Amino acid sequence: MAYAQDSDPSITINFVNAGMSAGTTSTYSTTTATVGVINGKFSTSLSPQTNTATPTTDANTGNAFNALQPNQTCALVLGITVAGVIQMVQGPIIANGIGVTTTVGSFINAPQFPDLPSNFQPLAYTIVQTAPSASAWTPGSSSWTASGVAATTFQNIAQLPARPQIA
Repeated sequence: MAYAQDSDPSITINFVNAGMSAGTTSTYSTTTATVGVINGKFSTSLSPQTNTATPTTDANTGNAFNALQPNQTCALVLGITVAGVIQMVQGPIIANGIGVTTTVGSFINAPQFPDLPSNFQPLAYTIVQTAPSASAWTPGSSSWTASGVAATTFQNIAQLPARPQIA
């Protein structure tokens, strides 16, 4: 079968729900080994993880993640490379509605997903919000349960949806 020159017949998909969740402090856990495809090539499986260190650098930039200040939000996407290495990417940081002390405010706008590297199979995402009293919160090194921080239950995915679920 021939493909148009500008079409891309490859697919990136996760075939198994890894059961990814926030671990203790800044870690993550999974319950099942992954099975997936990145750009048409089977990826190496990530075995079940328990309270494993979350990446501290953005897979898009190679730099440390940008910290959220009080009353901010962003989407974080966790996934693996074709070699089965865990990675994370951070969406744009945007303003949140003003909350009260340690309670986060409502969304002004829905957070947006980041661009994903070509060698990246998404497994799950979470939305993180900070309250007025929150200290600067940095993905990968700050606790998921820090005071004044709300991280949604990880949404385990086969492919990245069009937009993050915020309700």
